[in-house]
Amino acid sequence: MQASQEDRADCLESIFLELKKRCPQIKTLVINADNGPESSGRRKQWLNRLVEFSDKHGITIQLAYYPPYHSKYNPIERCWGVLGNHWRGQLLERVAKTLGLTRSMTYGGIKRR
Repeated sequence: MQASQEDRADCLESIFLELKKRCPQIKTLVINADNGPESSGRRKQWLNRLVEFSDKHGITIQLAYYPPYHSKYNPIERCWGVLGNHWRGQLLERVAKTLGLTRSMTYGGIKRR
């Protein structure tokens, strides 16, 4: 199930507040988006929430869209591909199993600790 526009904006708010504690000098936030329909510039509610967020925190937001059909450049998409290969088609019927498989994967030569 896709997160609603409000859910994504609320998640952005909570992540930003944690980041701001560690890096209070932040003035610009760059959001890498996959050019899909959920993060499209045509989604007026999403853009409205970003403007409200920007105004509230006094920061500049830059949206950086990956070109269409170029998810290979998106590090999250690459990680999902590696994870999918690691699962080897196993049915992920339990959260514990899913987390166990995730913890045992290696990505870019780095194993999760």
